[in-house]
Amino acid sequence: MLASSVPNHHADHHGFRGLSGLVAALSFTVGRGPVARLAADLTGVGPDDRVVDIGCGPGTAVREARRRGATATGVDPATVMVRVGRLLSPSSITWEVGSAEALPVADGAATVVWSLATVHHWRDVASGLAEVRRVLEPGGRFLVTERCTRAGARGHASHGWTDQQAEAFAVACATAGLTDVHVETHRPGGTAVLAVTASG
Repeated sequence: MLASSVPNHHADHHGFRGLSGLVAALSFTVGRGPVARLAADLTGVGPDDRVVDIGCGPGTAVREARRRGATATGVDPATVMVRVGRLLSPSSITWEVGSAEALPVADGAATVVWSLATVHHWRDVASGLAEVRRVLEPGGRFLVTERCTRAGARGHASHGWTDQQAEAFAVACATAGLTDVHVETHRPGGTAVLAVTASG
């Protein structure tokens, strides 16, 4: 399968660390509100929910879930992201260093799992989806968003999904045993975003 059609086409990304990682973490605190609110709206997050954010970065969406009354856990492979998130957030949010493929979360602990603009960096989509199924309680909600990109885009512009990559991820969700899988396009803050929703 060509890299242009796989949903984790930046799986070899070096990650965030050191001073450049800190700069990235701080930059990620700007302009992320519309997608965070979209995620909370699409999953219907409320006070009875337990949300796990995979690849949470500095935690804009985690804080949105907490504002809506949910119990919230942010998971990111970059220690610097977790540290910045913790500094910017209320103490009621849980922060963990971990990856999609090895979530530091108990079986069935989440009613909602989302991954916003990060699946294109997952090392192994099948393993990540197996972990999503493990941590979601039966009937739980799963959401992925990625910025719309065009085929052949390079550099920063390629960080996101084409329609084909979104559809490939939807097929992977169904193969992993998730149900009610749908692909939609939304425009939070005027930016086109592909959203894949599913149930556990």
